[in-house]
Formats: sequence, structure tokens, C-alpha cells
Amino acid sequence: MQKSVILAGAAALVLLTGCEKAEAPAPADTTTTEVPAETAPSEGAEATAAAAHRYAAWAGKWTGVEGMYVTITAAEPGKYKLEMQSDLDTKGTYDGSDGEGGIQFQRGGETLTLAASTGDATGLKYLAGKKDCLKVKDGEGYCRD
Repeated sequence: MQKSVILAGAAALVLLTGCEKAEAPAPADTTTTEVPAETAPSEGAEATAAAAHRYAAWAGKWTGVEGMYVTITAAEPGKYKLEMQSDLDTKGTYDGSDGEGGIQFQRGGETLTLAASTGDATGLKYLAGKKDCLKVKDGEGYCRD
């Protein structure tokens, strides 16, 4: 009987040892791919570009009602060109700059700010329900389609 207990113990040990090896994790892949320095993005380039134009994401054409629009183009750091048809009689190009809450510009002797908005907040029925919009003042707003 002593011999059977020893054999049973040895068999259990062999089985447990076999299970351990089957469950051992595969070795991790240690190969790496090196990106040449000239193709890797520089760490500060994106941050500098974003800091240079706080509202760079607004670049492009925004549409209002009855043919109104504003086209925003980034210029030198912190500056923008605004091509704008703000009402039926007023079309022009204005120099804008980064300001608190939006792009500030002068029109008709008045300092205005083009700020993020919703269509509902513009007060214009045609823009109601739109989410990606800019507003100059009540009754003057532009949205992306």
C-alpha cells in the first residue's frame, strides 16, 4: 500500500507540473520599432500651433441666413482674417485676434466678438437646433452644416 501512495503522489506531482507549464504566459514581444527623428512629430510643435491660434478649429466657412456667412482664415500667430457678409448691405473683410471667449474684431467702429454658440442662442429660426455655431450678437450667427 505504501508503494501505491508513493506512485499516486508522484503521478499527482507530474500532472500538476504539466499544468503549470501549460498555463505559463507566453514571453512578451521585445521587438521595437524605431521612428527616425526626422519623421517623429516634435513635442512642442502642436502645442505651439495651438497656442498661436486659440480658435484654429474655427477656420473655414460658416453659414448664416439669407446668404450671410463668415469665412475664417488663420493669419499670423493670434490673428485671423474674417471675410463676412453680416447683413444684406454689409460685406467686408476684417482683422480678428484671439480674445477672451472668441475672435475679436472691429466692424463699423464697434468692437465685436465672434464666439462659440448654438443655433438656438443666435435667435435665428433657421439656425435653431444646430449645435456647431458662432454668434456675433443676437440675430447674427453662423453654423457649420
